[in-house]
Amino acid sequence: MQRDSSSHKGDNGKVAVVGGSTYIHGAPILNALAAEASGIDTLSICLPALHAEAAKSWMLNAFIHPFAEDDITNADIEIILELIAPLDCVVIGSGIAKTGERVPALEEIIASCTTPMVLDATALQKNTLDLVRGKQAVLTPHLGELERMGVNENDLQDIANEYQAIIVLKGQTDKVFSSHATDEITGGNAGLTTGGTGDVLAGLIAGLIAQGMASIDAAKDACTIMKKAGEKLEKEKGYSYTAEDIVAEIPGLLSSL
Repeated sequence: MQRDSSSHKGDNGKVAVVGGSTYIHGAPILNALAAEASGIDTLSICLPALHAEAAKSWMLNAFIHPFAEDDITNADIEIILELIAPLDCVVIGSGIAKTGERVPALEEIIASCTTPMVLDATALQKNTLDLVRGKQAVLTPHLGELERMGVNENDLQDIANEYQAIIVLKGQTDKVFSSHATDEITGGNAGLTTGGTGDVLAGLIAGLIAQGMASIDAAKDACTIMKKAGEKLEKEKGYSYTAEDIVAEIPGLLSSL
């Protein structure tokens, strides 16, 4: 992506990630790695305290903000909202458990957030669409998460029109719904079913938005990069490539778009 030669640190994208739970440490780290690979300047990661050291070992260029406890609770809401308010985009939901205070805490953060959002995994609930009405939001469900939201795939274009949200339905063919159109992103291969690829996609979308790309373009370009990365890696490794391998392909593929 282009940037002003006279820009300073922070001018080219500031992203935060809110994710993870006791038994899932990798999801928010993959969000963050993908956002970093997109070319952003600064990165903040909010995740369970017991995973803080793992995040530090993976991310040298990040601010690590542990939750007050091992999982997100209501005690984290105000701190997270204050952190993300001045940033350019935030990824919310990857790897967060669906029990206890976790979902209500996420819903409160989403409802009060004024920063552009990419919502994934546990952030996708039955009332998520109502919470993002009037906000800049990209939702990234697969079919199972769409079912949890109580949404029929055939209604997604009408829903995108009504709520003015970008909805990325992940699948063999990714479908990107906006208030204007439905775009289909083909390609890729079955290796993209490996765990963590959805986390990479969400982080990449956030990184592109943070650098000034329109949400619809960020969603389409991120889906395209994921497909192309899968195709390239399948030639080199068969279907044994990982989400981390995909992250490593992001900078080169971005430069070729």
